[in-house]
Amino acid sequence: MKTIGVIGGMSWESSAEYYRLLNRHAKARLGGHHNARNLMVTVDFAEVEACQRAGDWDALGVQMSNAAQQLERGGADLVILATNTMHRVHAAIEAAISVPFLHIADPTGSALRAAGVERVGLLGTRYTMEQDFYSGRLRDRYALDTLTPNEADRANVHRIIYDELCHGEIEAASRDVYRRVIDDLAARGAQAVILGCTEITLLIKPEHASLPVFDTTALHAQAAVEWAIGTDDTVR
Repeated sequence: MKTIGVIGGMSWESSAEYYRLLNRHAKARLGGHHNARNLMVTVDFAEVEACQRAGDWDALGVQMSNAAQQLERGGADLVILATNTMHRVHAAIEAAISVPFLHIADPTGSALRAAGVERVGLLGTRYTMEQDFYSGRLRDRYALDTLTPNEADRANVHRIIYDELCHGEIEAASRDVYRRVIDDLAARGAQAVILGCTEITLLIKPEHASLPVFDTTALHAQAAVEWAIGTDDTVR
């Protein structure tokens, strides 16, 4: 098995979920006492969040690239970024390393197309929902039409991520907000919903949603393990 390098800490709550999913999937695929060979570099989310608010994506690109290089020096054969939002700087990461980088939108896009979905709702941080780096990749590579919540709902979805989920706070009232937002996306024609922030999986499970749920955290971790054990050669 090859070694998966994980850039984590954004937030550490979801990075812990990544660690669990990587190892659980490896055990499911290989049996016995197997787990995933992996390394993790955990960055300080306070610094990352401050740069996000300031719009300093260049500084974030440098920080993520440095973390990726640290993983490569440590022996990682593949690098993944355990956050959707920071894929805004994926090009800088890819340019900084010689090992493959698995973009989080690709396993999700592939799974959606395999399920026959053409129009999908997207939940995430306001950066992910409002900028083109994520929905544009889904459109250009997977011919997916992406719907996002209205402005007020985007603000609520974003606030719950940063003020609650990133701190490990799981509130029933916030789950109700997300369920209502998903219902609205369904009414607008969405055939499924992307949990496009790695923390949302802590709040929303398939049984909570009126649409089929595509969990980027789980799909990303699974694809990384499949690559590491040699069953997925689609990583670019």
